[in-house]
This record gives sequence, structure tokens and C-alpha cells, in this order.
Amino acid sequence: MSKKIAIDGPAGAGKSTIAKMVAKELGFIYVDTGAMYRAMALYMLNNGIDASESEKISATCQTADITIRHENGAQKVYLNGEDVTELVRKEEVGKMASASSVNGDVRKKLVELQQKLAETTDVVMDGRDIGTVVLPNADLKVFLTASSRVRAERRFKELTEKGTECDIDVIEKDIIERDYRDSHREISPLKQADDAVLVDSSYMTIDEVAEKIISLYKDTKK
Repeated sequence: MSKKIAIDGPAGAGKSTIAKMVAKELGFIYVDTGAMYRAMALYMLNNGIDASESEKISATCQTADITIRHENGAQKVYLNGEDVTELVRKEEVGKMASASSVNGDVRKKLVELQQKLAETTDVVMDGRDIGTVVLPNADLKVFLTASSRVRAERRFKELTEKGTECDIDVIEKDIIERDYRDSHREISPLKQADDAVLVDSSYMTIDEVAEKIISLYKDTKK
């Protein structure tokens, strides 16, 4: 029986960074759900489908087979048997992913593919609806959050280190607005599963958060 850890939470809470660390420590596969959406977007582009053609997107997504594998310590994304790890990072693929991910049929298909992957592999998955929709029977569910100000400070630091001028108050306003959108959308809104453990990372280091989640997981095995 494969083991499953679900980490949900708002944007900027550090889900992906933490999920990767936890997966590495436990020897699980980190499932980059965002990369799977990008692979689906690549499939649409390869089939000459435009972002506005929702009916074609709904029909075409049914024939996509997308999975994540770890090879030589690196994550690989496969689309219908082809390694598309580098291709999914292209700018036009990201734009298409943003448009196609709101399609209910695309989401439904990717949830099926994510569940199929989790049936045969020990996984750590992060997102907005992993504990509520994708892996409702996960061994451990974590809702990882941090205050909007702390998340804005992290983003501000990240951008200024890259030499980008920005306003922390504007960043925080954007985060608050995104939280609202994510938690009020029709399909798979962001919400804490009833049986998820709340972890507030506002005043914790990345290592402390990862250790906390690993400890919580080990407690489920007792």
C-alpha cells in the first residue's frame, strides 16, 4: 500500500519547497502538480488548440497521459511516454497552462492522473485541494499557511534579490486578493480539510517546518 502526504495552503506559504524536502527525507516522490498542468498545456499546443477553444480542450485532454518520475535524483515529466521536462518550462506553455487549468475537464483528468500515480508510489503532493479532492485518504494532511505580511516579506526579499523593484504593500494586497479568489472559486476551492493539521510557518524556518511535517507523518505510523 503506497503512502501519501498532502500539503495544501495559500500562495507563498512555501508548500513546494517544504514538500520537496519532506519527500527527499522520506524517500517519497514529490509530485509537482503544476508541472502536470504545464504538460497538459503543452499537449494542447502540440495539437494546435487555442486557449479560447474550451470545447476542444475538454475533448483533447482525455487522450493525455501525464506522469512524474524520479530518475537519478531529478524529477522528470512524461507526456504520453515522452520526456517533456524541459519543454514544459517554456513561456508559451506557462501562459497556456494558466488558461487551460480553469477548464473543469482538464482538472478532472489531472486529478485522475494524480490519483493513479499515488496508487503505486509513495508521494508528497502539494496544492490547493490535495487533501480535500485529490488525496482524501492521505496518511497525513497538512494545511501550511503563514500570515499575508510574512508571505509578502518572503516574496519581497525574493524579488529584490533578483534586482526587481517592488512595493511590499502592493505585494501583500495581491496575496490577500489571490487568497480570496482561491478560496471562493467554484472548482476545488482552497480550504483546510477537516482532518488536516494546521501548520503556521510565519515564525518557523524552512527546516523547522519540514521537521514538523516529518514528525507528524512518523506519528501516524505509531
